[in-house]
Amino acid sequence: MDVFLNTFFVLLGALFSVLNPIGAIPFFVGLTQDYNKAERSRVSLMAAINVCIILIISFFVGEYVLSFFGITISALRIAGGILIASSGFGLLNANPKKRKGISKEVEEDLQSRTSIALTPLAMPMLAGPGSISLLIAFNQDHKTTPEILSSTLSIFVVSLLIFLVLRSAHYLAKYLGASGIVAISRIVGFLTVAIGIQYIISAVLSIIRGI
Repeated sequence: MDVFLNTFFVLLGALFSVLNPIGAIPFFVGLTQDYNKAERSRVSLMAAINVCIILIISFFVGEYVLSFFGITISALRIAGGILIASSGFGLLNANPKKRKGISKEVEEDLQSRTSIALTPLAMPMLAGPGSISLLIAFNQDHKTTPEILSSTLSIFVVSLLIFLVLRSAHYLAKYLGASGIVAISRIVGFLTVAIGIQYIISAVLSIIRGI
């Protein structure tokens, strides 16, 4: 039981820190500024589920998948950086009135989609190269049955926490108002681009050090 609890709390704390759902709140608000409460709730749930699936896969088969495709953690960082930067440019260039004049069928399709729940929210904004590499390394040192069960439980719990954090983000939008959200979107967009570029720089530096 001691091994189970120790593994659970160690991985839970590490994952929560690396995933940093609190830090994702401004990004979530900016990306879902045109969504109603129900849509935000749906995106929050799907993002949490996607994160859970990504983390489970990373823990159990991450090492084999990367080896099979010949992908390095640096490559994951570069790909993640590109996706994050692309999302940032989207926020910087967002036009709140852009959806006016769209046909009803297209509008309904846009409202029903939760594509941002996978990218960029679930990956790479939350479950990025950091959490993937953490789980791959953690799996190497924790291979007993209690440790595997405890690690799996940690992943489920942190996914639940992500849902709760993102689910409450709409209250922030309520108090800020439309103009406040637009302003935050521009600021967050700039910061998101910077974060994406930093991911790429870190990967490049890691590659250079390994030469």
